[in-house]
Amino acid sequence: MSHSPTAWVFDVVSPFAYLALKQLPRLPRAIQVDYVPALFAGILNHHGQIGNAEIASKRRFTYRFALWRARQLGIDMRMPPAHPFNPLGALRLIIAAGNDQRAIERVFDAVWAEGRDVADPAVIESLAVELGIHDPRNALGDPAVKQRLHDNTNWAIERGVFGVPTLVIDNELFWGQDGFEMALDYLADPQAFVTPAIRAADALPLGSVRRKP
Repeated sequence: MSHSPTAWVFDVVSPFAYLALKQLPRLPRAIQVDYVPALFAGILNHHGQIGNAEIASKRRFTYRFALWRARQLGIDMRMPPAHPFNPLGALRLIIAAGNDQRAIERVFDAVWAEGRDVADPAVIESLAVELGIHDPRNALGDPAVKQRLHDNTNWAIERGVFGVPTLVIDNELFWGQDGFEMALDYLADPQAFVTPAIRAADALPLGSVRRKP
């Protein structure tokens, strides 16, 4: 699978992906974004990581920070009934509905602006009808839709993506909603990211390796 030089890797389970989505219009007009829905859990499993929600104190901070950041940015945000939730149906719906901006925004808004439970098949069916899919069960069960999500996740992993959201620009990764400003700077002046200090940081050796329990 190939994607354009500017790809946005996301999972609807991430509150920061919702915040980042609202920032994408700030990208230069000449930039065309290739949307890459991917399964965050698959990325975590590949890298042997645990999610923010798996550490109680980090989970609390993450939700508080996301809500604070939304307020700071002037973005309406509401937590879903439970988190984390299973995003498979929502991700497959986005792909089945054409993987376009309309489908992506509608599903994200359902979760993070309206606080709906997209792990509930009834909610997915309702959203599918809104997006013009009148046989949601068959559309989301289509092997091609499932394969596309699987391929997207592998594509992201192969490029070193370790979290969502991530902007993949050329061969560079810009992770998280708070990495968006860095991405804008890179697009404005890529040469600012090949300074001697940055090259040295890229090649910095490990001084110690934590033992795995």
